[in-house]
Amino acid sequence: MAGLKLKVTQVRSLISQNSRNRAVVKGLGLTKIGKSVIIENTPAFRGMIKKVIHLVKVEEADV
Repeated sequence: MAGLKLKVTQVRSLISQNSRNRAVVKGLGLTKIGKSVIIENTPAFRGMIKKVIHLVKVEEADV
């Protein structure tokens, strides 16, 4: 798993989401629908993704 990264894409809007979910999405570096970021596959990031899995799409990235 060394060097494995995740590609996280925002697929749903933050409208009508609580402030905690908005903060998590912002912490992942996402700002609008369709934007993608490449992040490390660490327990901290996986926990953040788990909180907002209904708003994002996650794929493995070979970088």
